[in-house]
Amino acid sequence: MEPHFSEHLVEAGIDEAGRGCYAGPVVAASVILPADFYHPLLNDSKKLKPKDRYMLREVIEREAISFSYAVVDHNWIDRINILQATYKAMHEAVSKLSVLPSILLVDGNRFKPYPGIKHTCIVGGDGKFASIAAASIIAKTYRDDLMIELHQRYPMYAWDKNKGYGSAAHRKAIETYGLCEYHRKSFAISPVQIKLDL
Repeated sequence: MEPHFSEHLVEAGIDEAGRGCYAGPVVAASVILPADFYHPLLNDSKKLKPKDRYMLREVIEREAISFSYAVVDHNWIDRINILQATYKAMHEAVSKLSVLPSILLVDGNRFKPYPGIKHTCIVGGDGKFASIAAASIIAKTYRDDLMIELHQRYPMYAWDKNKGYGSAAHRKAIETYGLCEYHRKSFAISPVQIKLDL
């Protein structure tokens, strides 16, 4: 894990969580870390145990120069598509930072340029650069919190476990109960309708 992309620039890592989910929002986070930030467990959020993610979130929030996250809900996803909704969340997260970064380090291979700030896309960046790994942890944990809240309203979909991803249990529940208000209707997830030959 590299501590930074450039020694001379104020860099903000950006990552998202929930892009491929069947339900709920997409959440993006942006984090500016001190140049000397180090934690031995810091890594791509997907490779961490939940308890380590939440522990690291506390460390990041305490020690970051600035951090933020933004939530774009299922309605926006259906209205403008998941890619544009992801860009919207990322841009909102950057706009909430209390310090203006010189460069944005974006996990992935595509990004809609943010006005006035240069960026670089890094495939697998959440496993390569500390600020992107930190952003992945912030985005993932806050989105998980939201899905656990939504689980209280719709426990049949087991969002406390699958967080809205298309697990076998989630797909089975959609077949049984259909879609609820928080499902992304623009995704091809509706239960298969069997046509009867009459």
